Amino acid sequence: MARKKKRLGDLLILAGKISQTQLEEAIAAQKESGQRLGSTLVGLGYVSEQELNRFLASQQGVLGFEEKDIAMDEALVKLLPEDFVRRFEVVPVSANADTSELVVATATPNNLVMLDEIRFMTRYRRVTPMVASESQIRRCIESNWSTHALLEEVIHNGGLFDKAMANQYKPEAPDNEELYQLQVDAEKQPIVALVNYLLIEAVRRKASDIHIEPYEEFLRVRMRIDGILHAVLTPPPSLLRPLVSRIKIISGMDISVSRRPQDGHIALEWHEETLHYRVNALPTVYGEKVVVRLLKKEADLLDLTSLGFPPAVLTRLSKTIAKPQGLFLVTGPTGSGKTTTLHAALAHVTSIEKNAVSLEDPFEAEVPGVNHVQVDKKSGLTFIEGLRAILRQDPDIVFLGEIRDLEVAKTAMEAAMTGHMVFSTLHTNSAIESLVRMEDMGVDTFLVAGTLQAVLAQRLVRAICKQCRVQIEAPTAHLLEAGVEASDIEGRTFYAGEGCNHCMGSGYKGRRGVYELLTVTPRIRSMIRKKADIEEIEAAAAEEGMQTLWEHGLVRVLNGETTMDEVRRTLMQD
Repeated sequence: MARKKKRLGDLLILAGKISQTQLEEAIAAQKESGQRLGSTLVGLGYVSEQELNRFLASQQGVLGFEEKDIAMDEALVKLLPEDFVRRFEVVPVSANADTSELVVATATPNNLVMLDEIRFMTRYRRVTPMVASESQIRRCIESNWSTHALLEEVIHNGGLFDKAMANQYKPEAPDNEELYQLQVDAEKQPIVALVNYLLIEAVRRKASDIHIEPYEEFLRVRMRIDGILHAVLTPPPSLLRPLVSRIKIISGMDISVSRRPQDGHIALEWHEETLHYRVNALPTVYGEKVVVRLLKKEADLLDLTSLGFPPAVLTRLSKTIAKPQGLFLVTGPTGSGKTTTLHAALAHVTSIEKNAVSLEDPFEAEVPGVNHVQVDKKSGLTFIEGLRAILRQDPDIVFLGEIRDLEVAKTAMEAAMTGHMVFSTLHTNSAIESLVRMEDMGVDTFLVAGTLQAVLAQRLVRAICKQCRVQIEAPTAHLLEAGVEASDIEGRTFYAGEGCNHCMGSGYKGRRGVYELLTVTPRIRSMIRKKADIEEIEAAAAEEGMQTLWEHGLVRVLNGETTMDEVRRTLMQD
């Protein structure tokens, strides 16, 4: 790689475009920025983009892109997914269906792996590269993939972080030179702008998490959107330490500690509202990996009626959570929307007449009218100690973030037997399996039978993108195999997403809940008390109208909301 850069510099010197001194200055600047030498020369004003493209094309034996800006129409934008375009910094320039040729602009025209991937994704037999400068390509990406305006706003809005940064560290005398340099680098405007951009872009894209991941030869930033991670940036590896240091400073972490995990919190003002982020730094072989989780805003809290429950489930659920005492559980894996559902349930039943208290680790969102308590193990406020203290506060409703062990489970159930309504979560695959889980924890059967009112299992499936959805042939064979009646398939319209900029090429945008509600009726309660087999209890629940997760997922497919592939992926059922 170094020899290629030297050859480019030598060519420019021989052509009289730059001097040896300018080349040396550019090489020094390039080492700091992590950019390619050609882009550094353009940035310093020593050569123009057009001159650079001509030299690169001559050097690598391909065509050069001469125009100042790359123009793209909507059809070209849809050819390649955004995460691929950003990762490889390559954009389609023209496409000819008759000759099956696609021309792409890239700063690395000899990247054969990239060209092969484009050929596979687009089905064009010939993919012809043209050399363009990094700045040309990045301008094209930001113009066509809709992040440029936001980035400019973040960079130039000097008041964005005023409140959040009020107590940030100000470098003083350099007692430790390396630490001092980290602090200085973290305060540089490009680093500040990059962190600001990531935090706000995650909100704009409705991401749940930001992942900053160091590897041996590259740095990657991904965002989890609709439950799936998407690559959004590949900054130079040299930015890792100042980027992590900046995040540590604004989240209240110790930037001198890099060999053990740390947790932090960011609160910032944006468009007259406060955004909250939970931050965790984890040391890896190649540096610290940082994950930033976006916590829900009060405005994001959903009404129970808007979560997509089937009417019969919503009716039974509303009656359950309105009871004066008992235990209501929501089960599912991490990221299945349990907390969102419980917050909606809390908001539905909380009133001026009721004392509602929540105990969470971590605290994720404020529900109006609820007293929120954050678990703090360092100060001795564990789940069990917090729950015991709450029960001495005369509560009507207790929201316990998670039942994690036998002691917490027994205390919660004893509270549910003595006049309190307790909401909590478990990590099980189905509603029925929660009974097995509590038995495995050692909870007495009489406690489960005497307190449990209902168990709601749930998942989130991705919804088909409405911007790029197309009608498809009914997946009749798969639906019949899954247990759907032929009469239920007739007359239905089925869709799939082609992939567009709106959905980042995935074909899906947004998510829908899939639910399974086990209501503990007198019959079910008696079976639990008698320690009936799980299969018998499940059969009895089905007779009383319980719809399984799989059955509700198939309803989503029949209604044209999602696909069979997505239901199978989420519910892991053949």
